[in-house]
Amino acid sequence: MRILGYFSLIACLFLGLSSPAEAAKEMTVEEQYEQGLKYMNRGYYVKALENFNRIRNYHRDDPYAVKSELAIADLYFKKSEWDQARLAYEDFLRLHPRHEDVDYVVYRLGMTSWKKAAKIASRDQSWTRQAVNTWTGFDTRYPESEYVDDVLENLGDARERLARKEVVIGAFYSKRKAWPAVIGRMEGALRTYPTSEQAPRALALLAYAQLQQGEQDEARQSADRLLADHPDDRHVRWLRRKAPELFE
Repeated sequence: MRILGYFSLIACLFLGLSSPAEAAKEMTVEEQYEQGLKYMNRGYYVKALENFNRIRNYHRDDPYAVKSELAIADLYFKKSEWDQARLAYEDFLRLHPRHEDVDYVVYRLGMTSWKKAAKIASRDQSWTRQAVNTWTGFDTRYPESEYVDDVLENLGDARERLARKEVVIGAFYSKRKAWPAVIGRMEGALRTYPTSEQAPRALALLAYAQLQQGEQDEARQSADRLLADHPDDRHVRWLRRKAPELFE
């Protein structure tokens, strides 16, 4: 390979051909950027990164330098290198907080966390929380963004997963009769995720834990709320079996 590279260089010198670096000098910045995009779309990530870095480093005052910064973040995202992509998007937001594509950057920034998040609720959900933190208020800040619908859909799924995580923990404490812990978790889940699909189970666990803890009035209030808001849910039947006195 060294010999081939050597002879290629000699050929370039004798035949007047340009090296890659020299060829780049002969291209406009826009052409170099477009070439980088073609490389990226075809999967030639190393070549694409070289193009974008060259523009960013040697043409800092050119608008395509900013485009190249964003393209680098997109390249890492395309390669599923979520940590590198997240850092690149964060740097872009820090350097260009008023850029016209900031909504896209925030959307993609949240996606880097969402892609890393565990799909099973019982596992660590730190990345799910990070995605929620990134996307909360997106529709208010960028109401005209083309990414609003996608963000809201993912945000709803993320919050549902976090609610399910809280209920799983509450059920775990319930099996161990750690009633104060159940009450604390379920009250927090209902306060944070009041419209979640997990709300009926959270209310049932809360009512039963309050009853076991001797909080009769609070338990009846939780049972009444469960019956009023979710009359046909299976957790109503569960609570009737476990604590029929709450429905007398």
